[in-house]
Amino acid sequence: MIIDCHGHYTTVPAESEKYREAQVRDVAEARPLHKGDWGISDDQVRESLETSQIKLLKERGTDKVFFSPRASAMAHQLGNETASHYWGEHWNDMIYRISQMYPQYFVPVGMLPQFPGVSPSNCIPELERIVNELGFVGVNLNPDPTGGFWTGPPLTDKWWFPLYERIAALDVPVMIHVSRSDNPNFHFTGAHYMAADTTAFMQLIVDPTVFTEFPNLKFIIPHGGGAVPYHWGRYRGLALDMGKGELDDLLMNNVYFDTCVYHQLGIEALLKIVPLKNLLFGSEMVGAVRGIDPRSGHYFDDTKRYVDACDFLSDSDRDALYEGNVRKLFPRFSS
Repeated sequence: MIIDCHGHYTTVPAESEKYREAQVRDVAEARPLHKGDWGISDDQVRESLETSQIKLLKERGTDKVFFSPRASAMAHQLGNETASHYWGEHWNDMIYRISQMYPQYFVPVGMLPQFPGVSPSNCIPELERIVNELGFVGVNLNPDPTGGFWTGPPLTDKWWFPLYERIAALDVPVMIHVSRSDNPNFHFTGAHYMAADTTAFMQLIVDPTVFTEFPNLKFIIPHGGGAVPYHWGRYRGLALDMGKGELDDLLMNNVYFDTCVYHQLGIEALLKIVPLKNLLFGSEMVGAVRGIDPRSGHYFDDTKRYVDACDFLSDSDRDALYEGNVRKLFPRFSS
């Protein structure tokens, strides 16, 4: 079985964004908020998926996709705390709905209703709802809910610990995933995402005690780990200079990367540098790059094609990368 650990509902019908725009206007104009609904029909959902994600995963030979809300749409900085809760609940309900409509393809992963300056512990009720009631196998966590301004504490700060305690108790892995950037210095997918992945890894080097406090906490750093694999020697060296020890001992029992890297040499470097046990197959389809590479004639985000071309991988390596590692990491995934 080939399991893609990193998928987003990027083709959601436009009604969702209309809802969000109205919600943000209501907050700005001090009108009371009502949860309401998106008004998206099952037929709309089918059309949005069967002409995009489902069509492509069939063409590429992927069996299952761990499916979560559109990353840029999470936008935790918009509105207020109540708006974020309603928005997160709607998104999670939509992902659950899709997982019920297409259980053969989609495995639900949720978002948290974060808001800048509000304790992450406020996300615990929604976390428990989606895991205990809806059967979600994982969750996305935004390390920068400010939208590119990074005014909150690092992931290693005790500010996050009440949320980590519940995540660890529920035994669900966390994908560290930022959302849209409102800082014009940082393009959201080309800069903010990559910088956030790298920043999260470095925060964990500086203070890895979060894994002493929560030894079964598991973080997935997406997009191939940002700059980390390419500069593996830098991060090993920094960890050693700080007296933290080797990365393998320091972080690699708790930190994992996906294969959302959109060229052959990048995938080869990732697979040769990062321990195989810490890698999960992912494509982010349909995600940051939607086009076809004019040099190859194939989609940039067809990461399976790159992995398949790595002739240095054994059959057991491929089995681990495509399925085995995901099953070990996600105990709530059983199908």
